[in-house]
Amino acid sequence: MTTLLPRMLAGGLAFAIGAAALSMPSRAQTTADAGPVVYSAEVDSIIHPVSAEFMIATIDAADRAQAEMVVFTLRTPGGLVDSTRDIVTRMLAARTPVAVFVGPAGARAASAGFILTIAADVAAMAPGTHIGAAHPVSGTGTAMDETSSKKAAQDVAAYTRTLAARRNRNVPFAEQAVNDSRAFTDQEALSASPPLVDLVVPDVAELLRQLDGRTITRFDGTTATLSTANARIVSIAMTLRQRVLSAIAHPNIAYMLLSLGMLGLTIELWSPGAIIPGVVGGVSLLLAFFALQLLPVNYAGLLLIVLGLVLLGLEIKVTSYGLLTVGGAVSLIFGSMILVDSPSPELRLSLRFVIPVVVAFVTLAVLLVRLGLAAQRQLPVTGVEGMIGQTGRALTPLAPGTTGRVAVRGEIWQARAADPIAQNDRVRIVDMDGLILSVLKD
Repeated sequence: MTTLLPRMLAGGLAFAIGAAALSMPSRAQTTADAGPVVYSAEVDSIIHPVSAEFMIATIDAADRAQAEMVVFTLRTPGGLVDSTRDIVTRMLAARTPVAVFVGPAGARAASAGFILTIAADVAAMAPGTHIGAAHPVSGTGTAMDETSSKKAAQDVAAYTRTLAARRNRNVPFAEQAVNDSRAFTDQEALSASPPLVDLVVPDVAELLRQLDGRTITRFDGTTATLSTANARIVSIAMTLRQRVLSAIAHPNIAYMLLSLGMLGLTIELWSPGAIIPGVVGGVSLLLAFFALQLLPVNYAGLLLIVLGLVLLGLEIKVTSYGLLTVGGAVSLIFGSMILVDSPSPELRLSLRFVIPVVVAFVTLAVLLVRLGLAAQRQLPVTGVEGMIGQTGRALTPLAPGTTGRVAVRGEIWQARAADPIAQNDRVRIVDMDGLILSVLKD
């Protein structure tokens, strides 16, 4: 789980792009005669401001519709502490009971997902799932010193203990998940005394069946008896805006946007006025910066990527016999590998994704260098240098000491020759004095 001190940019951008809240279907509004309604939503992403907005909006809608329950099917490798706290705060204040179901089989709710599971009114897991490993790490991706790490861990541990105690869940295990990064299988969580979760069920339908008639204790101490038999399930999905913002918060997507942004701006600098590369590059960089604010970024990795691009750019201007290209490629690879630093594999860049991007940049740099060298080898085509060596035809006889006319490249020039040249003979230019050519018989 990551902390993020400067979350103003991430939170601001996430909530500013499209101010409309989650739109819920009007048919979700119920009356006493319509029977119980259960809101069901899937959260399959990192816990960040976008997923927090979605979960909070879902709870708000359920409260307005006076739903019987909200069920979140959760699959997450973790996320941001601040976003987790926002979700938990709304969850605890909700009028509608909230259930978190870690599923389907094979899924997990690690780090921030563990805290959300512990905080829910009902915590359930599918067979073959696991929860835990909630030790906090730095939001910058850099290693925290011992004091800062201990303070962060103790803060999250105290928060988790509070939630577990109020929910009558296993407090020592909850603390171990934070301080010792311990994870628990579905059977370990259910068989603990007291348990970490309430039920192990295969799906949401079975969860609702087993919850029917059960009395639960809310966070404020009040009790509620659930009536979920034959409940109408209203599925809620993220809006298009939320899906887009959630997608770009993936490390691989963020890295791709960063690469496209730098590439677009570089092309614009090489070819001023192209416009499209500059616009695409600028938009990609802004989206990349937003995504990187949601991820544990190692700024040393970011600087290595910038250095690699600079070295590749210098290869075009400086003769290094390929050394700058090699250095740029190595810098890009190492910078990319440490750009996102997280103990969770889902939050790290994939080498299979990084290598093609680096190869593309290196190939582009090599291609530009070859084009530059080819341009340098070409003979001049303008000015005096462009005229030397050109061939033409004598339009008039040329005698030593006199001036005649020759046709060169479709133009008529004044010319003189050291040796006699007859009319219509082919001539070759050897010098130029002002607008008078010096020619020899070719």
